[in-house]
Amino acid sequence: MMQVCLNGSRTAADGAVVPLTPEAMAESAAGAVAAGATEVHVHPRTPCGRESMSPRVVAATVEAIRARVPVPVGVTTGAWTEPDPAARPARVRDWTVLPDVASVNWHEPGAEELAAALLARGVGVEAGIWSGTDGAARFAASPLAPGVLRVLAEVTDPAPETAAESARALLAELGDAHGRPVLLHGEEGGAWSVLRVAGQLGLAARIGLEDTLVLPDGERARSNAQLVSEGLVRYGAGRRRRSS
Repeated sequence: MMQVCLNGSRTAADGAVVPLTPEAMAESAAGAVAAGATEVHVHPRTPCGRESMSPRVVAATVEAIRARVPVPVGVTTGAWTEPDPAARPARVRDWTVLPDVASVNWHEPGAEELAAALLARGVGVEAGIWSGTDGAARFAASPLAPGVLRVLAEVTDPAPETAAESARALLAELGDAHGRPVLLHGEEGGAWSVLRVAGQLGLAARIGLEDTLVLPDGERARSNAQLVSEGLVRYGAGRRRRSS
């Protein structure tokens, strides 16, 4: 599985290549899926560019992307999208269009209540476990953990020299992850080395403009599709190294 992460918390300051409107996100998703992505992860935005969990914003984004691609569409529920932990489950209960998946950062306040609200509505939960947080310990103790769709192992180490080691340390913290599938990814300078680890271990992976703006050689990426194409090459190289 290769998930594409379309935009994350990037802004217009990161360049016109980052999709910020529903139409741009849908266009970028279509290119990424044509390049081989099998799932889409997106941060819906208000017309002024603010990340949001509002029913109107989520509906516009999910519907636009679904009109262009036949793969699952997932959204973020990060605390920055709605600062009040009690308001996030309420937002989910008010959604008029449901994404296939939503990521929940397990170290954030109210994570379990939010995950419960998503599961009650039939939305798959990606349990976001960030390195450098108590997310892995909290997930290990959670009664909801066996019911999540997958674990999103998020390596926050941006250094290419150490990110792979940080990835393996995070996976060790997760242990058997309650038997749930694991999607491993890195960010910024660590994105490509962590993707290679995912390939070596046969784990699901992701790549896209949320995680990195550049290709492995440091050249600025022109699109999410280009990142996905290169990501599949690097992932495949990791798999071949594992089997050799």
